[in-house]
Parts: sequence; C-alpha cells; structure tokens
Amino acid sequence: HDLIDAVLALGIRIRDPQRSVPGAMPHGEGDLLMIVKRVEALGEFLESDDGVNLLAGVKRAANILRIEERQDKTLFEGNVDDGLLDNKHERALVKMIGQVEKSVDKSLKSEDFGGAMTALAKLRAPVDDFFEHVIVNADDGLVRENRLNILAAIRKVTRQVADFSKVSG
Repeated sequence: HDLIDAVLALGIRIRDPQRSVPGAMPHGEGDLLMIVKRVEALGEFLESDDGVNLLAGVKRAANILRIEERQDKTLFEGNVDDGLLDNKHERALVKMIGQVEKSVDKSLKSEDFGGAMTALAKLRAPVDDFFEHVIVNADDGLVRENRLNILAAIRKVTRQVADFSKVSG
C-alpha cells in the first residue's frame, strides 16, 4: 500500500472518462495502467541494494529538511548556488542530481519507469558520500542554506518518480 501511496502522492489522477480522447482506453484505464507500471517499477527498485540505500538517504534528507523548514519557517526549494559548494562531495552530488533529473524526465516522458528507477540509482553513491563527508548545518548560514537546498534538490528529483516519504522501511 505504501508504494501506491508514494505514487499517488504525486497527484497522478485518473482522467475523467467524459473528457477522454476518442479511441483512447475508456474510464481512465490507460492512466491506471501507468500507475500500476510505476508502482511495479518502484517496488522492483526498492528491492535492490541501490533502492534500499537510496531510500535511506532520501528519508534522511527529508527528515533534516522537515526539521529545518519547521525551525526556519521556510521551504527550501533546491535552488543551489554553485559558488557556495566548497567540497568535492557537494559538487559531485549537485552534478549528479542535474544529470539524473534529465534522465528521469526523459524516461518518464516515454513511460519507461524502469529507466527512471535506473537513473535514480545513480544518486545512491553521491548521496551516501554527501552524508558521510558533509555537515549540513554548517556554521556559515549561507553554506547551511545552500546545503539544505541540495537536500531539497534530492527531494525534488526523487518526487518526479514517487514521494519516498510515503514508503515504509
């Protein structure tokens, strides 16, 4: 159920059959099929080592963001300032997020949900390295905000596929 919730949390809706295109599947069945395919691909991904570890990293990012957004009374949007990236782990993660975002977008447009999951898997190592080598709550307020925006960028790119905060485990 949690995988279905994670996909439906994206706001995917089954189209109104009264507004369907002539010749299209009736009663939104095509949309429902796409939801099922996305859930299946997500399930397969989360059974892999990359999926399990990325889920842990995404949840860690989400927890930090939730706490810091509540404390700062602001929403971090993922607008990263490259000029404030002061170590290779930050730079590597930001670069990979950009690449993955493009790959995921392309895969989703062609309804290649497995491809989208494969693209997300590329985030695993840079996310792990980031959390191992970077202190998010840096003393410098601008650096801290930028690092929180990096976490928000992780949230944004993974939410192209599913809301990982809805996944148990």
